[in-house]
Amino acid sequence: MKHYELTYLISSEMSEEEAKSFPEKVIVLIQEAEGIIGNKGFPFKKRLAYPVKGQEDAYLAVLYFQLNPEKLAGLEKKLKAEGQILRYLLLAKRPIKEVKRTVRRLISERIIGIQPQEKKEKAELKEIEKKLEEILGKS
Repeated sequence: MKHYELTYLISSEMSEEEAKSFPEKVIVLIQEAEGIIGNKGFPFKKRLAYPVKGQEDAYLAVLYFQLNPEKLAGLEKKLKAEGQILRYLLLAKRPIKEVKRTVRRLISERIIGIQPQEKKEKAELKEIEKKLEEILGKS
C-alpha cells in the first residue's frame, strides 16, 4: 500500500454543516476501495485566487490515506463523478515518520556536522542556591 494525500475543493453552494459532513462521503469512497484512512482535516471556507467552475469561494479539505496503487484509478473516477467536488489534487507521499528522520539526519550530520548531544544531569536546587551565594558574595 502506498501513502496518498488528497486535497480537494468543495462547492461553496452547500451549507457549512453539509460541507463539514462531506468528507465522510470521500472517506466512504476510499474505504470501498479498501483504503486505510489516516489524518483528516476539516473543510474550511477559502477565497480562491481565480474562479473554479464559476465559483470564487470554496471549502478546502485535506485527507491522508493508504491505498493499493491498482485501485487508484477507480477512486479517481468516483471523485470525478462526485458533483460537489470542484477540483482535487492527489499526491503520492512518503510516510511522515521516514521523512522527519531523514531530514533530521541530513541537518545534524551532513550539513551542520553536529552529532546528537548527550543529556546533561539536572542540578539540584540547593547547589544552584549555593553557587548564586558564591557569585553574589553572600557567604
